[in-house]
Amino acid sequence: MRPRPRFRRVAFLPIPIAVADGVAAFATATPAGRTKQPNNGRPMKEVRQMAAHSPLDVHPDQTTTGPVPFCQQQQACKKNERVREEEKERPVGGGREGARSAVAERADARARRAGALPFGGKPPRHGHRGHRSFPWAVDAYKPWRPGFPCTHSLALPATGRIDTPSHRSHTQKGGPGEGMVWPARMTTMRGASAALLVTLAALAAVARAEDPYHWFEWKVTYGTRTIMGTPQKVILINDMFPGPTINCTSNNNIMVNVFNMIDQPLLFHWYVRCRSISVGWLFLHPLWIMDRSIIYRRVACRHGIQQRKNSWQDGLPGTMCPIQPNTNFTYHWQPKDQIGTFYYFPSIGMQRAAGAYGLITVHSRDLIPIPFDNPADDFPLLVSDWYTKDHTVLAKNLDSGKGIGRPAGLVINGKNEKDASNPPMYNVEAGKTYRFRVCNVGIKASFNMRIQKHSLKLVEMEGSHTVQNMYDSLDLHIGQCLSFLVTADQTPGDYLVVASTRFIKEVSTITAVIRYKGSNTPPPPQIPESPSGWAWSINQWRSFRWNLTASAARPNPQGSYHYGQINITRTIKLSTSKGKVDGKERYALNGVSHVDPETPLKLAEYFNATDGVFQYNLIGDVPPAAGTPLKMAPNVITAEFRTFIEVVFENPEKSIDTFHINGYAFFAAGYVYPRSWTAVMLTFDNAGMWNIRSNLWERHYLGEQLYVSVVSPARSLRDEYNMPETSLRCGKVVGLPMPPSYLPA
Repeated sequence: MRPRPRFRRVAFLPIPIAVADGVAAFATATPAGRTKQPNNGRPMKEVRQMAAHSPLDVHPDQTTTGPVPFCQQQQACKKNERVREEEKERPVGGGREGARSAVAERADARARRAGALPFGGKPPRHGHRGHRSFPWAVDAYKPWRPGFPCTHSLALPATGRIDTPSHRSHTQKGGPGEGMVWPARMTTMRGASAALLVTLAALAAVARAEDPYHWFEWKVTYGTRTIMGTPQKVILINDMFPGPTINCTSNNNIMVNVFNMIDQPLLFHWYVRCRSISVGWLFLHPLWIMDRSIIYRRVACRHGIQQRKNSWQDGLPGTMCPIQPNTNFTYHWQPKDQIGTFYYFPSIGMQRAAGAYGLITVHSRDLIPIPFDNPADDFPLLVSDWYTKDHTVLAKNLDSGKGIGRPAGLVINGKNEKDASNPPMYNVEAGKTYRFRVCNVGIKASFNMRIQKHSLKLVEMEGSHTVQNMYDSLDLHIGQCLSFLVTADQTPGDYLVVASTRFIKEVSTITAVIRYKGSNTPPPPQIPESPSGWAWSINQWRSFRWNLTASAARPNPQGSYHYGQINITRTIKLSTSKGKVDGKERYALNGVSHVDPETPLKLAEYFNATDGVFQYNLIGDVPPAAGTPLKMAPNVITAEFRTFIEVVFENPEKSIDTFHINGYAFFAAGYVYPRSWTAVMLTFDNAGMWNIRSNLWERHYLGEQLYVSVVSPARSLRDEYNMPETSLRCGKVVGLPMPPSYLPA
């Protein structure tokens, strides 16, 4: 006769994972991936049913070749909803034996003391809507939120995988998804060591668990939208402009299957924890200041997805082959140890001026609190300058040696007040607080953001929580994102959200509306004025501070960093310049105006096929003499892995120039303005091919950029992922044999 179960739990872990009927169960792989029935008496059918009760939207037996079609996603979601409804009628202990026993509660207490369970919490039930099942709230991610419907994403559990050859193409050996295994066979072990094994399993879950997956399927097409009163061709994603929001949690795996239905090659760049800095009239994206040996707590410079060890997915012409028309490609990336507000955009040519951009929100894991109360709602504000000319016309103008001129105006979330009787609207209730996530997704203009009669409490910038100061308005420069809280504490009515361009003679302004519930009062006619001058903006930036007492994706308990004690091994001076090449205007860094070769730089380097593609270090660490003619070529420099380097950006021009560094954090060490320089310091600890570019897209298009090749001499998976098996090939690397794989550390 089977004894009454004392502790019944299933978690999909690669070591001892469950105790049922006094038995410790192990998960081991069988040859050819076959699944055998465990010998502890539980049918495999029941194990699969229990797996279906997890937050999976795909059954383990389902075969998938990529993102599951929307219809199947809907079916999976409906099935999970039925499972959850059934579970409401079941006792927490598993359904047959009733409520949890005192033995199980004591086991939970031991697990908590070992760090495997959160204090005050219990192991979640299978099917919990919060997706906290595996491991037990250790690497949990947040529940689905409004605007993030089931039909847009599929999530795998913390250590789950659909074990089919088609899925393995996305989780190849050495890739970011390596190590995800469904339990293939269960053997058993009886005795007093069962509880110890469970504790060890829970501890291992922290270190070994794979992070959840989100699947997206995007169809990129052309469409016609009336913007600023002019019908024009824009680039749509799933018939949306702006594109769909990627809503995820720190360390989630993001899978985006992009179907290119336009008549041009296409790439998407994920603007997550790359870094930017403005030179000339200096506007540092979140700032650190170095004084002697200590870097004080100003906000860390960041505003893009860092792509740790994974420049393969960076989505730039120097790292990836483009997605050709009428083909598709699946991106796979992670916001590793990141939180905050970011965005994506198309990176080829001038496509960025035609739309196809969207918001990326990365939430903290549940065990890491945010330093403010949860807001009543999140409001996206994607502000962009806008040209009424088609993006192909803008590109032709630049190719012919002309400029693109000033933008025609601004848009918020793809709309302008000229386009409809109702501008962009945000509905609020009196007394509640709301979070506005604002990004400057434009190509040329900075802007100032403010709200009539409301104060803005800055809480997050470039992926860092900030000291929560109050502001009447905030400046945002190209590529920058931030979050502020607004409390609806005024007399109910309508109030204008105002954005105005900065540092240009002809100021453009756009408005949206905050509408209090039940309001029928129009906004006050007086629009709050924008600040003037660059000194105001610099002084505002000096007031920003990183909130070091708040948890981020990976908290820093020390408070200060002694980067001044690190030996600087190299100083690179990069000077911008403007000149003519063959009678056409070009921009350059240290005299070289970058052009993208047919073979992406990263692939040419990986396949050792750089001959005829590019040469390393055409520029030196010091700018050439004034008057040196510009040269057009791929601009690639090398940097030694894990060295601490100072980079000095020099801008001899009158205008602001904003620079962006992919793949790294940096610290601002000093600056002189205007028409001078800004110095930053960074550690090249992320192997790959990384872009440094002007964020002014006209300058970027005309060559003001370069790539930094950072190669780990160890050729180890500790430092860089292998080239994904699904990577597209083009140029000289087509047909070449795959180089030897990187070795485990």
